[in-house]
Amino acid sequence: MNLFTEANNRGIQTEFLDGQGHRRVTDAAALKIILDALPPQSPGPLLGQPVVVRRGRSVRSQLRPAASTPVDWKIVADAGVVAKGETSDRVIDWPQGLPSGVYRLQLTDAAAVTEDVPLISAPEKAFGGDFDRCWLLAVQLYGVRSARNWGIGDFTDLEGMIEFAAHLGADGIGLNPLHALFDDRPGDCSPYSPNSRLFLNPLYVDVEKLPEFDLDARTRDALAPLRVGEVVDYVTVAGLKWRALRIAFAAFKAHATPARRQDFDTFRAERGPLLLRFACFEVLRHKLKKPWWEWPEEWRQPDDAKCAALRNGAEGDEVAFVEFVQWTADRQLGDAADLARKLGMKVGLYLDVAVGVQADGFDAWNEQAAISRHLGVGAPPDPLNTAGQSWGLAGFNAAGLELQSFAPYRDMLRASMRHAGAIRLDHVLGLKRLYLVPNGFSAVDGVYVQMPFEALLAVTALESTAHRCVVIGEDLGTVPEGFREKMADWGIWSYMVMMFERDDRGAFRGRDHYSADALVTFNTHDLSTYAGWRSFGDIGHLDREGYLYLTDRKDFVIISGGVNIYPQEIEEVLLQDPRVADAAVFGVPNDEYGEEIKAVIQPAHPDFTGPAVAEALKARCRELLGPLKVPRSIDFESDFPRHATGKLYKKLLRDRYLA
Repeated sequence: MNLFTEANNRGIQTEFLDGQGHRRVTDAAALKIILDALPPQSPGPLLGQPVVVRRGRSVRSQLRPAASTPVDWKIVADAGVVAKGETSDRVIDWPQGLPSGVYRLQLTDAAAVTEDVPLISAPEKAFGGDFDRCWLLAVQLYGVRSARNWGIGDFTDLEGMIEFAAHLGADGIGLNPLHALFDDRPGDCSPYSPNSRLFLNPLYVDVEKLPEFDLDARTRDALAPLRVGEVVDYVTVAGLKWRALRIAFAAFKAHATPARRQDFDTFRAERGPLLLRFACFEVLRHKLKKPWWEWPEEWRQPDDAKCAALRNGAEGDEVAFVEFVQWTADRQLGDAADLARKLGMKVGLYLDVAVGVQADGFDAWNEQAAISRHLGVGAPPDPLNTAGQSWGLAGFNAAGLELQSFAPYRDMLRASMRHAGAIRLDHVLGLKRLYLVPNGFSAVDGVYVQMPFEALLAVTALESTAHRCVVIGEDLGTVPEGFREKMADWGIWSYMVMMFERDDRGAFRGRDHYSADALVTFNTHDLSTYAGWRSFGDIGHLDREGYLYLTDRKDFVIISGGVNIYPQEIEEVLLQDPRVADAAVFGVPNDEYGEEIKAVIQPAHPDFTGPAVAEALKARCRELLGPLKVPRSIDFESDFPRHATGKLYKKLLRDRYLA
């Protein structure tokens, strides 16, 4: 079968118009890698998709044309058949009142053709919270300073922040992702590029809180400079913490109290096979020092029997050490969540969930059908990122999730909700479709892969109600029509950033503009802090971070970044500068940030480069904003288009600069 025909049959979009209006067709070699990396899947012959049954709503499914009636169906759980029936029509009305859960639906038609798909019995909506409007304090935990921590914020600092926030009247603390990273690569410290979304980062453990640990003089002397450093010294912090955790584990093995041992065993039982697999993966990763796909054949796939043998063999102490560390982290995070509840916080912990995982990490090894290491999540070319984006993270795929009744996605949600009153799903657009790029190819050669949107929303609602955890979908960027409405129908909250919520005059919108079912924030982790925004630090920071740079032609200065001043105003100040021959400034949509500003500048003088642009814009901001004012308003829609299309961008370059 032709590659492109096969891709179409499997719901893979191989051509599209990018943000510049160019027709993009995926390279055939790249497409072959993509097809090989994804589990085989085509619509089944009878239904062709998972079935979602929502409590309180009548649901019926239409049989596909190829089905021969009558069709027998049965809904199967682990304990056996829970419902069955037969239809001679071409529709099936599903039974009401099924207990919440994920089942397998087995169908057989008159021609003995069979199909097996997931059936999800879900609540009508996700848990929406039992509170009216409230506010939270957002914290990047690693950046918290204290007189007692080890140069990085920890879970005891979190308890202090919870007490402080409660005193101020806040109803919770919002945190960066706490996912497990790679302990032997401490410099690889982005919380959004995890080893596993199922387990925690032990660097947040307060080692001194462990009853088995006594602080020694060597460690005490090393802590002082870490506490006063400008940035987190991850390498030194990790070295000290892992040494301390080893000491604590040795003491735990030697003389732990019966209560401590019992709680450790309880935790092992709570996390079950996943914990054992993770511990074995970490032991093997350190021992073999290769990516898992280069390991001996016997370990390239997770095997519970082999993991149990590893725990009971010579490597048993190493396996137990990983479990001990995760137990310690889990219990300390749980203590923080318990404190929030005792203080009456309505939300407690609000935790962030990364969009994907690193290909050489545990999750990718553990879920090889649902997560392909050969494909990275990204975004196609647009006016701001003309080469597209590949974020270097592996994400879920539809076929693998459906084959496993969405268990990998449910496991991720359960781990994230374990101690949370709310979670945020980063890049929630990925529940509907993902842009996947094969390793070794540019982002131009990616494809859009459709995801089982309704089924993923149903599973999200299922876990949300089970854990009484609000789910917020980070829905910034170019959002498909009807996407937010579908999320709202399932009770998934939206994510609204005040910086982007302005009226046509440029003024910030009032509180009544914001939906009751939305998390409202002034900024995100990708944007300037409020203090930085008020002091124009976002503009002054642009050049230092490389957002202001010369193109290869050496006669343009390009600005790419978010600033607190509107494009038309930037263009005005640039055109008034005698060092500028011409300039065009416009806002462009961005999947990650919502909207950013891009300027194409033709200097009339060689001195007008990045730093000069930054200073000019900073001066203009001071003039327009003043110490307490927001940006002045303009009739932006009539003066200049809000989103520069690919054709407009191309015309600006051609007419103004390339003639």
